[in-house]
Amino acid sequence: MKLDAKMLRYMNAEEFRVLTAVEMGSKNHEVVPTPLVAQIAGLRHGGSHKILGELAKKNLVSRVKNAKYDGYRLTYGGYDYLALKTFVKRNSVYCVGNQIGVGKESDIYVVADENENQYVLKIHRLGRISFRAIKSKRDYLQHRKSASWMYMSRLAAIKEFSFMKVLHENGFPVPEPIDNSRHCLIMELIDAYPLQQITKVKDPGKLYSDLMNLIVKLAQYGLIHGDFNEFNILVKENGDPVLIDFPQMVSTSHPNAEWYFNRDVECIRTFFRKRYNYESMLFPKFKLDVNREFDLDVQVAASGFTKQYQQELEMYQKELDDDEVDGELNSDHDENSEEEDEEDDVGTAEDSVDLSTSENELSSDSESNPEILNNRDYKAHVDTKKNSKKPPPNNTKFSETDIKSRVVQSLKKKSDKKKRYHSTRNNVKGKEKRKARDVAKYNGKDDGIFG
Repeated sequence: MKLDAKMLRYMNAEEFRVLTAVEMGSKNHEVVPTPLVAQIAGLRHGGSHKILGELAKKNLVSRVKNAKYDGYRLTYGGYDYLALKTFVKRNSVYCVGNQIGVGKESDIYVVADENENQYVLKIHRLGRISFRAIKSKRDYLQHRKSASWMYMSRLAAIKEFSFMKVLHENGFPVPEPIDNSRHCLIMELIDAYPLQQITKVKDPGKLYSDLMNLIVKLAQYGLIHGDFNEFNILVKENGDPVLIDFPQMVSTSHPNAEWYFNRDVECIRTFFRKRYNYESMLFPKFKLDVNREFDLDVQVAASGFTKQYQQELEMYQKELDDDEVDGELNSDHDENSEEEDEEDDVGTAEDSVDLSTSENELSSDSESNPEILNNRDYKAHVDTKKNSKKPPPNNTKFSETDIKSRVVQSLKKKSDKKKRYHSTRNNVKGKEKRKARDVAKYNGKDDGIFG
């Protein structure tokens, strides 16, 4: 849902009172009864009913039809307005600007305060992408209610703000957190570009080394990012990286801490190998390079994000990962079926070339396996290794007769496909014409079978 803050300045205190009553009632009700809203808001029944109708017209609440009782539920638009109203009271936000980004389950906007200082407003919207897979697999209302998605969004925002605050206080390259309310948080606006949008880097070895050192430093402080990839890394003009997006961050005491750590390292290695054609033999290992020196995860728990919140958020993320895996399996099955259809038209000579290149890549992979070394104080840009995994150049020269024969074969295949297409199309048209002719011939005649 796109944020539209135009109506915020025209809403009065009674409308926000009723909207807050719907939010409070959503803690124990999927659909909040209208009498309960009036009771919580402390307004007359007629007054609250009229205000609920106006809020429904603005898409801040929605009336549930075909229910056993008359009730309303809070929408993401109403939840956004409640968070913005809190920011306005705290003088954190004065105006809302353009949308500068859309994450997997979040929206990013530019905001400013009364002194025209620009910040970033991040709105968590969990359940937006995963809704499609869950809807196809199970009953949505029985397993996950609308208020639950908002509660998970609130947990994600609290976690990100807590981790960002602790990391910024300890000198990590992260945006400065400003304020947090419900499922929204405000942070510093940094003049940088996502690593995924950068096609060329002056010194990829230095950037690779800085990112690996940042992963190790986080682990030494007791934290693992959990989603350390090119989409969550910003690069300034001077080449310094900035880390963002912390809802999946876990402690080094987590049961799967080593797996999360190795996945972060492998994400960076794979991206640099594919994007910048760069690969280094030096990369950190969890058991060799991580010696815990500080307890930032304990400080985060003390700042407000408790273990209960962590467990609830991990349960949601596990369900989301399962849905994504099922969706990827279905998409891979469709892609494989399409690839099998396409492979029928490929020549035998091209198949032999592809097989030879794949064997060369496999042999180069087996030869370039790094040894297990203790590389705590490593510098990746010192041991620079350009990626040599390129297919061998095809220097085969064809004669004129070979070229002509290949062209004739390709044209013949195309003509055969066209003939098959036109023949089937003509057969269908012929059947339709004969059917229409028979209908016109016997239309209006009712003389029986002997007429």
